[in-house]
Amino acid sequence: MAKNVLIISSSPRKGGNSDILCDQFIKGAQESGNQTEKIYFQDKKINFCIGCEVCINNGGTCAHNDDMEEILGKMIKADAIVMATPVYFYTMDAQMKTLIDRTVPKYREISNKDFYFIMTAADGRKSATDRTMEGFRGFLSCLSGAKEKGIISGTGAWGSGDIRKSTAMSEAYEMGKAL
Repeated sequence: MAKNVLIISSSPRKGGNSDILCDQFIKGAQESGNQTEKIYFQDKKINFCIGCEVCINNGGTCAHNDDMEEILGKMIKADAIVMATPVYFYTMDAQMKTLIDRTVPKYREISNKDFYFIMTAADGRKSATDRTMEGFRGFLSCLSGAKEKGIISGTGAWGSGDIRKSTAMSEAYEMGKAL
């Protein structure tokens, strides 16, 4: 059965290492007949959560008027969600953390989803992505029926495009294909 797959790329640069892996995942997913959509953070305006609780008190509408409501709607409709981030100082980038924080208005509606994670790090050790996965797992623990389905740790990729020399390229493609 074809799935609706939402890929969220928090890389601050299109064509960066984590974004390249997103494209490999998409290629595999599309070849298997799935529908895909990629969201680039740099194309969206997403403000920081200010903890005002307006969303809690008014049925899930955030005080901010930005692109997050649209993204939340897509997360709710998706069958599978891919969250991709470069690893900065051994954790996810600020853009991804901002997105996670901003799911508060409707996080209860992001239920029964398959999640895939793509991370890239300059450090060559797979353990360089451990703290990032801890953060993602913390997010998943707040979602009803969330299932961690796959992890790509593209390590040893400092410069833009370095990931192309990594086995993570084929891993991302195969993971998308196996969706």
